[in-house]
Amino acid sequence: MFRRIVHELKEHVPFTIAGTITGVVLMVVIVMAKVPHAWSERAFEVFHPLHVFCSALATAGMYRLHSRGRLWATLAVGYFGCIGIATVSDCLIPYVGEWLLDLPNRHLHVGFIEHWWLVNPLAAAGIALALVWPQTKFPHAGHVLLSTWASLFHMTMAFGEEVGVVTLMVISVFLFLAVWIPCCTSDIVVPLLFVRKEASA
Repeated sequence: MFRRIVHELKEHVPFTIAGTITGVVLMVVIVMAKVPHAWSERAFEVFHPLHVFCSALATAGMYRLHSRGRLWATLAVGYFGCIGIATVSDCLIPYVGEWLLDLPNRHLHVGFIEHWWLVNPLAAAGIALALVWPQTKFPHAGHVLLSTWASLFHMTMAFGEEVGVVTLMVISVFLFLAVWIPCCTSDIVVPLLFVRKEASA
């Protein structure tokens, strides 16, 4: 199981690197163009729910491909993997970065509560699709990009009028952490750990 997890992590490294690079470039564009905070807020409200959908598809798909295919277990793993970890990725880690940088407009946005009517149905839709079309690589690639952009817009909402180079560098680090750790945990480690528990039961 450890070797399988390491193999999957290596397979998904290019997606994570590409996602982080696009986020950094987009952040620089937002700062240089002085994009209004309201635009970042609207973008977060779009990309976070889409991230949850892709996360559910990738997490449930990974579990479905490597498990005995139990329906209720797939639903539980898929929902926890996408809602719980997407919240950490898009909301909690970015907010920690905002708090450490003392950004003037920092605020913790929790998507599955604030927009429960959109985020939770999209999670269910992703899990349902994974039941009939279990895939991992393409959903994970989309998941990484959407997670990067959702995390980014959560942080750009907190920007003030002036954003220094140090702030951009620190945010880039938090952006990488917000994508790499939670997304790979959600799509790879969580479903495979539950598969291992099934196998040992």
